[in-house]
Amino acid sequence: MLIFAAADIHGRPERLAAIEDHIASYRPDVLVLAGDISRWWKPQETLEPLGRLPLPVFLVRGNSDSRRLEKLLPHYANLHSLHLTRKTIDAIDFVGCGGTVPLPFHSRLGFKESAMAERLSNMLQPGGVLVVHPPPYGVRDRVLGKFHAGSRAVKRLVAHCSPALVICGHIHEQAGVAVSGETMVVNCAVNRGCGGVMIHFDGRSVAECKLLQG
Repeated sequence: MLIFAAADIHGRPERLAAIEDHIASYRPDVLVLAGDISRWWKPQETLEPLGRLPLPVFLVRGNSDSRRLEKLLPHYANLHSLHLTRKTIDAIDFVGCGGTVPLPFHSRLGFKESAMAERLSNMLQPGGVLVVHPPPYGVRDRVLGKFHAGSRAVKRLVAHCSPALVICGHIHEQAGVAVSGETMVVNCAVNRGCGGVMIHFDGRSVAECKLLQG
């Protein structure tokens, strides 16, 4: 399976256009969007072009996404929220959680870490894919290169459930790939140097990742 992962596009037309170009070039099986997808006040401006894409799109909300985004998804046949839900493609399970954790800067959206992590642990299986907005604490999560701003609950969840992949974003300057225990963490935040990540994953062997040009 070829997974195209991106986060933090913030409804910017040039980033949406780049995603369309990458899909046309690489022909992935699924697009996974790990939060901060749209502009807060006009999510439909982002959902319209995403809804025209010729592939399934799995997504979770980030701290910059309004609740209206999820409410509008039923209007688009190819767009699917992963929030506390499992979706399966080619025998690979995708499980997600929308939102972000309280951080030392302003955030519009938060979740109660312990309660959400417990619900996710009942759905997430070893070898599956976890899609969240914040990275696990200590992995691809340094703000300004100085302090960690990831989620401790996601870190505990990863340690407990051993998903094969975590797809996240949120910390824009930390786009890239790292390994935490048995899990590959892909921070796919779109920025000047990264246009998302293409992930080859068959559900068994270690995933292969390619960072796309921003």
